[in-house]
Order: sequence, then structure tokens, then C-alpha cells
Amino acid sequence: MNAAADSGPAFPWAALMGAGFGLLRLSTHDFWAMTPREICAAFAEPTGHAGLSRPRFEQLIQTFPDEPALGEEQP
Repeated sequence: MNAAADSGPAFPWAALMGAGFGLLRLSTHDFWAMTPREICAAFAEPTGHAGLSRPRFEQLIQTFPDEPALGEEQP
């Protein structure tokens, strides 16, 4: 009995290496040093939040105002 024949589809090494070397521009050392979790994270959909809301942005402007440029008067 051949275990490889019963194990399902082959792992897509060509696609993974193409993305790692071509898309991410990893060196061979960096690519082969990656853990499976790091590989999954590198190709996962971004899950961060959409960014700052306008009210939060305005709050940050008030909390951390820009310094005036040289020669400009402070309001």
C-alpha cells in the first residue's frame, strides 16, 4: 500500500515558493526558516480595523497639535 496515494492532494510547494520568493521577495534562508504559522500569517487576509474615524482623528489633533514651522506664528 502506498501512503502517498491515500494522503489527498499534494502540498502546493510550487505556488508557495513562487509567492514567497516572487511576491514577498524572501531569501531562500528566510523562506525555509519560516514556521507554518508565519507562512499562514504572511498570506492571510488583513484583519486590522479600517483606520481612524473622523472624530477620533479630530481628538488626536487636539491632544497632539503639530508644532508650528520655523518662522510661523503659533495661533
